[in-house]
Amino acid sequence: MIEIPELRRTEFPWTVDGKVSYLNHASTGPMPARTVRALAEWDNLRTEPWRVGWPAQFAVMGRSRELCARMIGAVPDEIALMVNTTYGINVAASVLPLKAGDVIVSPDREFPANVYPWMALAERRGLTYRRVPYVSGLADESGLIRALDEPGVRVLSVSWVSFETGLKLDLQRLGAACRERGIFFVVDAMQGIGAAPIDVHACDIDFLACGGQKWLLSPWGTGFLYVRRELTRRLEPEPVGWLAVKNSEDFTRLCDYDLNWLEDARRFEVITIPYQEFAGLNASLELFESVGWSRVYALVAERAAQIVDWARSRRDVTLVTPADPQARAGIVSLRPADPGAASKRLLAHGVPHSLREGSIRLAPHFYTSAEDVERGLKYLG
Repeated sequence: MIEIPELRRTEFPWTVDGKVSYLNHASTGPMPARTVRALAEWDNLRTEPWRVGWPAQFAVMGRSRELCARMIGAVPDEIALMVNTTYGINVAASVLPLKAGDVIVSPDREFPANVYPWMALAERRGLTYRRVPYVSGLADESGLIRALDEPGVRVLSVSWVSFETGLKLDLQRLGAACRERGIFFVVDAMQGIGAAPIDVHACDIDFLACGGQKWLLSPWGTGFLYVRRELTRRLEPEPVGWLAVKNSEDFTRLCDYDLNWLEDARRFEVITIPYQEFAGLNASLELFESVGWSRVYALVAERAAQIVDWARSRRDVTLVTPADPQARAGIVSLRPADPGAASKRLLAHGVPHSLREGSIRLAPHFYTSAEDVERGLKYLG
């Protein structure tokens, strides 16, 4: 078992001097040293491209699909590699068989990546996009399920974990409600994957999009889209990549055009992707696996609980994130008396965080020490 202090020293050497207590993984996660090395190795190969041919590039992609699938309880042929969450949501929106008059439902106050694609789609196709209001400052799970019974609803699209409040929705409950009604279930998992466990099959998810640059500690420009296997063959890709068809990997016959889609989720990929960045993603995901995903989740929960317990002991700070550990992941949002002043104070003392929608958002990870959290709380209160 890898000891966390040793991992901090070798993979995150900037943690050693104690000058920075990084609590901003919900914004951008730092890359481990092994990931930086993988990027450097591929960038070096790229300077002499004859040293890295298609077999090596395809091997990187295959490894990425394997690692991403294992992380979420899927199989590799359900994974399409994407350059970010937004692109994955756009692909899901564009391929769904929706017609004029159909209704798309989301919670209100979603991150814009899970709003604008649906707004634009509704405008182009004559659809209705409805956002269910918050209740008591949080997304209304029961209200979402009630909305599914309204006429014409064909899609429910949610963020698994709210970027604003840190609320973690019960995807199994929502997925079961969608499946019972024949409604497509789309999930933006950006703020949950890497911080909490998920099984896409158990949750009846049809599409799940996630980027790698936050909780997965991976380079910008990496991500994936899960597409439920039973759906893939029913849906035609939009936009269309040149490697989305069968026999496309035979580069000696590229002009033998045949619009015969691949039978797995690769049909939704638009190549060329940044292979060096996905080599970095692989290095980061392999680090998580070496630590053990269950251990990662337990450590994230432990650090989040430390913040929640502190906030509940204070009269001058409002806890925005649910105290129930089942209803949160790694994000803990707090509202002190003067959030702007608190944010400036934290930054002045080397505690990166986010100020979002009037709250201080803290987001520790598995390698974050209790002392890092204590330092942040010291300057917050």
